[in-house]
Amino acid sequence: MKITAMRNAVTRYVHDGDTVAIEGFTAFIGFAAAHEIIRQGRQNLTLCRMTPDLIYDQMIAAGCARKLIFSYLGNPGVGSLHCIRRAIEKNIPRPLEIEEYSHFGMVGRYTAGAARLPFFPLKSYLGVDINRANPRIQFVTSPYSDENIAVVPPLNPDVAVIHAQRADANGNTQLWGLLGVQKEAAFAAEHVIVVVEEIVDEAVIRSDPNRTVIPHVVVDAVVHQPFGAHPSYVQGYYDRDNKFYQEWDKISRDAGQTQAWLDEWVFGVDDWTGYLQKLETREPEIRTRLAPGQALSRPVNYGLYGREGA
Repeated sequence: MKITAMRNAVTRYVHDGDTVAIEGFTAFIGFAAAHEIIRQGRQNLTLCRMTPDLIYDQMIAAGCARKLIFSYLGNPGVGSLHCIRRAIEKNIPRPLEIEEYSHFGMVGRYTAGAARLPFFPLKSYLGVDINRANPRIQFVTSPYSDENIAVVPPLNPDVAVIHAQRADANGNTQLWGLLGVQKEAAFAAEHVIVVVEEIVDEAVIRSDPNRTVIPHVVVDAVVHQPFGAHPSYVQGYYDRDNKFYQEWDKISRDAGQTQAWLDEWVFGVDDWTGYLQKLETREPEIRTRLAPGQALSRPVNYGLYGREGA
């Protein structure tokens, strides 16, 4: 059984200087895990993410990171990430090195890492000049023609943190909805922490095996943390808290206000349970506001092969 508390998972698997990937494309963003990493004072991290939105803005504001490997960068639907901009432009709270790719470039890096390949070829860098800003994007000649093609190196994080709807005690993890590169990041990483809304019996996993995106063989720890992706969303459990994203734009424009927010909402609570208690005290109806409603999928018949129960 791999179930453990968030505090224990971070203590064991996230260390100063590690390369950390907290993945989830728009949805499934592991804020609970990120806050615990901040709370434990991890430093000199290399943070990897296709879309480093608020979660990495907060971690960089807290001084956790020395480098950011990313593609799209911004507060989705709102604007800039002001904490990351301060780090890049003014070295506040510390200098931040950046390594930028296209979305597909990041997909390629994770895919090469997962397959233990030396590089990943792609055509999306032809006719652009991002390689001038990032020397890790190289060009090679195809062995099957004289075509010149871009390649990116593999990405193998020390630890990947994946938020999902549910898992069993062994770590068989199921996701549905808008997925990103969670599977690739998990297979590429040395260690994997899965954070879920529900722990379910193995029979539930076996009853719908096609939803099992991450198998137990790559999972080191399973953390049960309902509402642990707030303010992002988890399909079928709660919606995106757009109000929070707008509020963060105002808070994060000022370094002092940002630190005050971290002091109150991260360092000022013992854990994510404390964060949720503060959240629900401020807005008692928040779970009602973010309730996802109901849109049930149709059942499928997986059938049985051979005799009953085989």
